[in-house]
Parts: sequence; C-alpha cells; structure tokens
Amino acid sequence: MSLVKKFATVASGTLMSRVFGFTREMLMASALGTGPVADAFNAAFRFPNTFRRLFAEGAFNSAFVPLFAKEIEANGLDGARRFSEEVFGVLFTVLLSLTILMELSMPLIVRFVIAPGFVDDAAKFDNTVSMAIIMFPYLACMSLAAMMSGMLNSLHRYFAAAIAPVFLNVILIGVLGYAWWKGQDGKAVGYALSWGVMVSGLVQLAIVWFAVRNAGISIGFRLPHMTANVKRLLILAFPAAVTGGITQINLLINTNIASGKSGAISSLAYADRIYQLPLGVVGIAVATVLLPELARALRSGNLKEAGSLQNRSVEFTLFLTLPAAAALLVMSEPIVRILYERGNFSAASTQTVGNILAIYGLGLPAFVLIKAFLPGFFAREDTRTPMIFAAVAVIVNVSLALTLFPIMAETGIATAEIVAGWTNALLLFITLVWRGHWGRDIPLLTRIPRLIVSAALMGIALYYAIGWMGPALEPDAPLHTQVIAVLSLVGLSMILYFALAFGTGGASFGMIRRNVRRRPKAPGDSAP
Repeated sequence: MSLVKKFATVASGTLMSRVFGFTREMLMASALGTGPVADAFNAAFRFPNTFRRLFAEGAFNSAFVPLFAKEIEANGLDGARRFSEEVFGVLFTVLLSLTILMELSMPLIVRFVIAPGFVDDAAKFDNTVSMAIIMFPYLACMSLAAMMSGMLNSLHRYFAAAIAPVFLNVILIGVLGYAWWKGQDGKAVGYALSWGVMVSGLVQLAIVWFAVRNAGISIGFRLPHMTANVKRLLILAFPAAVTGGITQINLLINTNIASGKSGAISSLAYADRIYQLPLGVVGIAVATVLLPELARALRSGNLKEAGSLQNRSVEFTLFLTLPAAAALLVMSEPIVRILYERGNFSAASTQTVGNILAIYGLGLPAFVLIKAFLPGFFAREDTRTPMIFAAVAVIVNVSLALTLFPIMAETGIATAEIVAGWTNALLLFITLVWRGHWGRDIPLLTRIPRLIVSAALMGIALYYAIGWMGPALEPDAPLHTQVIAVLSLVGLSMILYFALAFGTGGASFGMIRRNVRRRPKAPGDSAP
C-alpha cells in the first residue's frame, strides 16, 4: 500500500470522528453556550484528556511502536505477543494506581492545577470536581487502547484504531439528543456528558482489543515485571510522553490561566474543535503512518527510503494544510457562526471564538509539521532531544500566556500557543538538518514557496469574496443562506488554490502518481 493510501486510511477514520465531533460541539454549544456548566465540563474533561495524550498517544505511538516493530522482525508474532503482555501488565498496574490516586486527590487538583480561577465560584468548582471524578477512568481505558492501536499500526492495520474515537462523539451526541428530548437543564446535561465520556472509553478499548485479536495476537494478563524490554520502553516513553503531548501540556496550562475569566475556557475549546479538523485529519494521519514506516526503513538500512518518506510527508502536509490555514485566518467568523451561533451561544461568543480560530489558523502548519518531524527522532529511538525542545516551547507558551492574557484575554492565550508551536517546529527541523537526518530535496525546496504563494493568493481572493457576499453572511441572514454562502466560498477557494498550486508547479500530477504508487526501495539502498 502506498504512503498516500495509508495516510488516506487513517485520515478517513479521523475525518469521520471530527465530523461527529463538530456535530457534538454544535449541540453542546446550543445546550450550554459558554456558561458555567460548559466551563466546568471542558475543564474537567481537559484533565484526563491531557493525561491520555501525554502517557497514551504520546508515549506509545513514539516509544512502543518502534520496539514492538523490532520485536516482530526479530521474534515474529509470538515474540511480539510476549513483549505486549509484559508491557500490558506494567501499564495496567500503573494506570490502576494512578486512577485511584487522582480520584482521591481531585478536589486539590482542580483547586491548584486545573482551574484555580473556579475557587471563588462554589457551584462551578464543585461541578468541575465531580465531573472530573466521573471522567478520569477514561484515561485508563484510552491508555490501554493506545497500546492496542500502536500494535495495529505496526501490523499495517490502521482503520480500527482510526475509527474507534468516532464512538466518543457518537455516544455524546446520543446523550445530548436524549437530554434535549427530556428537556434537561444545563447541569443535568453536563453530568450526563461526563458519564458518556467514561462509557466511550470502554467502547473504544473493546474495539481495538478485538481488532488486535483478529490480527492474530491474543494478549493475556501477566503480573508486572520489569524485564529488559519494559525498562527500555520506560526509558523511551517518559521523554516521548512529554514531547508528544506538548500541545496538551500547553492546553492544560492555558486552561489554568484562562480559568480567571468567565467563558474563556469554553471559547478556547470551541475554537480548538474546529482547528483540530485539519490538524487531526492530516497531522495525525501522517504521524500515525510515518513512524512505523520510517522505523522499518531505518532498521533495514534503507536511508534513501527514509529520507524520501520524510520529504514526501512534509510535502503532503503542506499541500493540504496551507490553504486550510489561510481559510481559517480569513473566514473564521462565518464558520463559527454557522456551526455554533444558536441557543445559548450568542453573537458575542461567535466573535470571541472566531478571533481565537483565526489565530489558530496561523499556527496550523507548525503543529502539523511537528507531527511530521517527530518520527525522524523517535524512529531513531531519540526521545530526549524532542523533550528538551518541548520544554523550551512550554516556557515560551507560559511566558507569553501570562504576559498577554491580562491584555488580550483568550486571544492572548491562543497567540502564545502558536508562537510556542512554531518555536518547537523550527528547533526540530534545524536539528534534523544539522545531524544529517534530513537530506536536501530540491523538488521539495522549490515547491514549498510556490505552495505558500498559492495559499496566500487564495486567502486574498477569499477575503474580497467574503466582502462581496457580505449580506449572505450576516447574522440576521437565514441559516441555509449562510451555509450555502460558506460552502460556495470553500468550494471556489479549493478550485482556485489547486489551480494555482498546479499552475505554479507547487504540485504536479506526477508527484501525486509517484506517492500513490510508491513501492518500498530495496533494503540495500543508502543515502548518497
């Protein structure tokens, strides 16, 4: 299967999850708006979600996958199964202990870590604590599911892991639909959503568990034992968890800072949901596929293939994310209005969330490139260097967020996030080049400026088109008129961008054909 086809397999599942996620957020915005219950739920959900990204997706997609793939090559499926059982026993024990500790400490965690700004509002504080207690077991389920997903990705079975997150949104949509049917108040909706999150963790774990069994690996429980493989995994996993979860670290810190203003946490969460669509569909797909592919090429000594994988991944991500970044920057407010502005979500909320989303658009290429650069380190079992850069990015984020929040409120936090993202991306890229792990690729170097120019021209045209279609995008225009106008603008922008990209040579049909039909090089290939 070609690189692009593998990207498409993962992206299709992620896209489905994001579409259902939009539906969930639209219903939630209508039911809760940016009020105190929405703030409590988003703050409570941020905590287990952050740990999931840090210790599940970050650690296992970065540290577990190369070791698991190496075990498959060295000892076959039986060896990989033994290694998985060793890891599962340790991981389950750690997660059980962590869950018990966090559940008992939740009031202190909310007070000092998650949302210290809620302390003066007793109802909001108590709701946040209760919801976080309900949802925290979701972490254990998703951490185990991440391990199973890493196994599936190493076995070239991408779809089950990509489709499992859809069920979080499906379950929460069902909860919101039931709440609307029963006429429940905001507080009841918030608690029902919290229970829905926990149930979805069990469902997602079951999906990937059965997929692994169908792939020929049946994992049994072993008492935790620190074998050599487990020790190696832990050595790699700690810095990989910090590195892979840098965005989540920043979001948790920013949630803490934003708790000082009512509605700020929810505004950031609603903007993040939209911004996660291109980031998730493209960035996660590239990171998921590139790591096992790159690790395999390096283990076989195929340096030329490894370099080609990295370059084509960057080419692919920029080709798709640059126009998305331009569109978010220019037309964020109309997008937010048609998605959220109804029920308890006001016009003032639309303007606030739209401003945040426009800023996120500027950072989109950085966060997608980070996901394309990190496998270049992780596949070589270097998790320390990215961890150092992640720490630098956290310092940049915290410093700017604390400085800008009193001046710019929520938009100051969003600005801090994207500056930190670009800092991290540049440090990763410069280091890869300096170490000789990123070969000079003339086609890539000539295409990137042309893609940037094409996206910029598309953005300028879109800006004037929005002004021309102004009446159809006004808040008092019928919803169907606004939807048709936005879809028309998106469609015309895509046509213009692709015409410019292909016309200037930023993209070519030959490039696409080569990526779609790409076959692995012989193991003996090496870099020139």
